[in-house]
Amino acid sequence: MNRAYNAVVGRLSLRPPQAESLAKLARAVEAAPELLKPERDVSAILSTLKAEFPTLEDFERDFPSLCFALATGVGKTRLMGAFVAYLHLQHGINNFFVLAPNLTIYNKLIADFTPNTPKYVFKGIAEFAQQPPLIITGDNYDQSGTVVSDIPTGFAHDVRINIFNISKINSEVRGGREPRIKRMKEVLGDSYFNHLANLPDLVLLMDESHRYRASAGIRSINELKPLLGLEVTATPFVEAGSGKVTPFRNVVMDYPLARAMEDGFVKEPAVVTQRGFVSDAHSPEEIEKIKLEDGVRLHETTKVELLTYARENGASIVKPFMLVIARDTTHAGQLLSLLESDAFYGGRYRGKVIQVDSSRTGAEEEEMISRLLAVESVDEPTEIVIHVNMLKEGWDVTNLYTIVPLRAANARTLIEQSIGRGLRLPYGKRTGNAAVDRLNIVAHDKFQEIVDEANRGDSPIRLTRLILEPPSSDDKKESVQIPSNVMSKLGLTTTGVAGSVQTQIVALGADSNADSHASSVFTTTHERQVAALAMNVISRYEARPDLAPTSAALATPEIQQKIVAEIAGQLAPQQSELPGVAASVPSKEELAGIVAKATAVIVEQTIDIPRISVVPTGAVTTGFHRFTLDLSGLHLQPGAREIVGQMLHSNEQFTLSSEIGIKESRLEDYIVHALVDFDDVDYFTNSDLLYDLAGQMVAHLKSYLSDSEVESVLDRDRRLIAKEIHSQMTKHFWESATAYEVRVSGGFSRLKECNVTATRGTAPVSFRETVTDVGKIKQMLFGGFQKCLYPLQRFHSDTERRFSVVLERDALKWFKPVKGQFQIYYKLGAEQPEYIPDFVAELDAMILMVETKARTDLNTQEVEAKASAASQWCKHASDHAAKVGAKPWRYLLVPHDEISESKRLIDFLRFEIKT
Repeated sequence: MNRAYNAVVGRLSLRPPQAESLAKLARAVEAAPELLKPERDVSAILSTLKAEFPTLEDFERDFPSLCFALATGVGKTRLMGAFVAYLHLQHGINNFFVLAPNLTIYNKLIADFTPNTPKYVFKGIAEFAQQPPLIITGDNYDQSGTVVSDIPTGFAHDVRINIFNISKINSEVRGGREPRIKRMKEVLGDSYFNHLANLPDLVLLMDESHRYRASAGIRSINELKPLLGLEVTATPFVEAGSGKVTPFRNVVMDYPLARAMEDGFVKEPAVVTQRGFVSDAHSPEEIEKIKLEDGVRLHETTKVELLTYARENGASIVKPFMLVIARDTTHAGQLLSLLESDAFYGGRYRGKVIQVDSSRTGAEEEEMISRLLAVESVDEPTEIVIHVNMLKEGWDVTNLYTIVPLRAANARTLIEQSIGRGLRLPYGKRTGNAAVDRLNIVAHDKFQEIVDEANRGDSPIRLTRLILEPPSSDDKKESVQIPSNVMSKLGLTTTGVAGSVQTQIVALGADSNADSHASSVFTTTHERQVAALAMNVISRYEARPDLAPTSAALATPEIQQKIVAEIAGQLAPQQSELPGVAASVPSKEELAGIVAKATAVIVEQTIDIPRISVVPTGAVTTGFHRFTLDLSGLHLQPGAREIVGQMLHSNEQFTLSSEIGIKESRLEDYIVHALVDFDDVDYFTNSDLLYDLAGQMVAHLKSYLSDSEVESVLDRDRRLIAKEIHSQMTKHFWESATAYEVRVSGGFSRLKECNVTATRGTAPVSFRETVTDVGKIKQMLFGGFQKCLYPLQRFHSDTERRFSVVLERDALKWFKPVKGQFQIYYKLGAEQPEYIPDFVAELDAMILMVETKARTDLNTQEVEAKASAASQWCKHASDHAAKVGAKPWRYLLVPHDEISESKRLIDFLRFEIKT
């Protein structure tokens, strides 16, 4: 793939489905270069691309048009931005026409294509930093459009992006009238429409194209005669009535919702009801009230879970909201009155509910739209949104967690409409916290119907492919064990001596029984047997920094003699007990030669990684400082009924109910008894603090609940409350010791075996080879190294691959560490995950630990926590190195867009992070 493709993928931090889509566009232009030429044979292009893309049957238009079907929440707007950037940078395309299906998406697209906005699609594209594209809209084209004739190509706004609302065009062609942009205007001496149609490089981008495929407006737009049409949609089909659908025939990229769920790009939808709920036992009004009350219970519980997650992980706080789907505008007004009344949880939600529908006009409408657009803001008070049918495509919120549908609809409609609005993740990826990653659909009266519908093979929850491609025979995976070069060069395979380190390179695409001793420095079985014994003996020196502070110390005469003597002692019983074996056992001189050769390989193929730990000395005491709880976001509500939910994708169930336990004599005891279950909370040393915090919580609950309701909440949610309190306690933890000591328990350590999964039959790729599809780079293995300490490596991005080219040129030796190699742990909330750096490289005067990271992620708390732990480790390692005459360590945190093969390795030293 070309440089422009790699640049766009890297600078825009495209997700794999987005990168794969862009790669398919690049492949299409590469396969049919005339695709971007005004004079071409469209039928010939179709034939060429049908051979390239098995799912492509027809363009379905007079011009070439390709559809990219990506599930809601994956990022279609950013993909359109990537299309524009790539076509401009690689092929010099300057004119684009973007179609929106409605006013909501039209306004959203204008905002997202405008610089200095939160979701600006070109952020990171250097070529657009000084002169961003000129945005021409359906509201200002008759003013902004005139500038295009006054600016020579190559100056100022090289790229022009026209954004129009197709629904407005549709309304203007009713009765056979021409749309306004096609009426004759004094613009460039012709209508603006004809100006666009005469452009030699116009590319048409169609957002949510399923909404207007058969409209009169799109037929008018066809007359623009663009070079190429690019359609993006989550539903690549047209509804034909009676439940029948007609699939698009021009799909080249198919990434449906089920795959997005499997890959963790969207929330997990779940349907919720009460345990044993019987619809017939309740009137419609009662069912409605029960669903609203249980929806609020879920909402408040989710709010606490989100607060706790943010505090434990140092993440930004997310304010969830609940969406209520009303029958009509009259019903929506009635719901607004109910939810803001004293009869509904004591008026708790007064001023926190907005009604969104067509009944609002004038100032009320402006306020409604303003609050709706700001609903993601933590400072905006809205917690419940009521709507009828206005909130469709284009309302891209990430904090919708609870949906209460009150409008009659079948199960399939409920699933499709509900999940389409609430699946986007607030942190951009799954967190591993079920409540943070889940969308709740409260549907007591439709529970089983929705579960049954979700489990149908053609349900959007299950359907992993909307447009079927021919099955591939190359999709089988296999586990690949990659030993270090030490093991390969010593010839230590699975057929080696019992008790020795046993491993074997599995060469992808080759016979796994091939001779794996070909690269070994030893030619006979006896030599490899001795080498295996030598490895076992040497491994014990890893934990003796007093005897071998570095791997080079293994080559000293004193240690060499000890290794030879120990191996000779192990071989002696064989010589005396097995007849005829004496002649095959090497002499002491031969043993010394084999050990020396094996040691030389180990030293040559090792970067010394000391084993470091920081331990307190003397008396150690711990505790928590007193503090005032932040309870501003906690308003749990009582409920005697048990709520049960079922995940629609995995069918796993969860419950929200009271615990079965002893009735506590004091309300505070519910919380304290749950707090002492945490490992770092000792009751005897912290009892005063625990009861103080529990008292604060009880007082808060009593501020809006009755005593009986408080006990109901404490009984049901004691562990949730304790988890929230504990997350705040960790910020006030203290530890005191007489002193801290850095201990080095090993001067070097053996490189661990690397285990990966790869596609069977796929041969390793040269690390210098340009990757044509970066979306699949994690599935590939790379080889051809001269200085790497492993024969094969896997990269997580093309940035890492390019950095390996620099390392191969400038480093003495390098490798990518695996889990457990360093045992560096960093603090992230209440957790202490292990940090695995991207690279370790040895130079003449130093050893580098390197992390490559997207520039947009450099200031996140997780990256900063990793950098702090790693730089501290490097300081301790350097202190140890100074004592034993070894090389110092330095930690580098390198932005991904700084990595270029034209730079020297020492050029990256300016990105060193120091303690």
